Amino acid sequence: MNDYSRPGRLADGNGLIPDGARPAAGPGLSHRVADVEQRVAGILLAAGEGSRLGQPKALVEVAGETLAARGARMLRDGGAAPVVLVTGAAPMPLPGVIAVHNPAWRTGMGSSLAAGLAAVPGDCDAAVVALADQPLVGAAAVARLISARQAGAAVAVAGYEGRPRNPVLLGREHWPQVIALAAGDAGARPFLRARPDLVIVVECGDTGRPDDIDTPADLARVAAQLAAGTAQD
Repeated sequence: MNDYSRPGRLADGNGLIPDGARPAAGPGLSHRVADVEQRVAGILLAAGEGSRLGQPKALVEVAGETLAARGARMLRDGGAAPVVLVTGAAPMPLPGVIAVHNPAWRTGMGSSLAAGLAAVPGDCDAAVVALADQPLVGAAAVARLISARQAGAAVAVAGYEGRPRNPVLLGREHWPQVIALAAGDAGARPFLRARPDLVIVVECGDTGRPDDIDTPADLARVAAQLAAGTAQD
């Protein structure tokens, strides 16, 4: 679910919503969801073992916080509630989250996404899905995706200079297909590529960056950026 701009990228012509804009009805939009306020949950995928990093990523500390705690706070600060934390390789007790263990975490992100969606309370209409290893993503990106949902978007993806990345908002009405298509480490990508007509890209390049932490060098670089205040918190 990291990068949708490889072969099979989202179709050209998806809407680009600037901050504060509300999309009109059209492909990927629904008058039905725009009629009422939507409750949107957050899902933080934090199950991986971090083989290249040498330890589970979610337990790594940056700027005085574990990646799991930082990701949960980012979702919460962006307006997502409740926050579902999907664990796997290591337990991560965090207050104020719905923790769910994915026993099949070794199979990849797809099973964690399915576990997270299944744990979302029934009164939530959508979920914003984020990754624990992207601590430079800002809470404002989550808020913009939720605003897109309130305006009628069925599926919304944060874009950075037009390039769709993370987080991703998924309307509940599409979760069965998301889960059916999720496999391995692809996460929501197969669904997004299968249904480009549903996807709204929301520009978030001014809110943060979707840089991954995969290696010790990545960790050092991201920690330095946070310390220097060169990315949104």
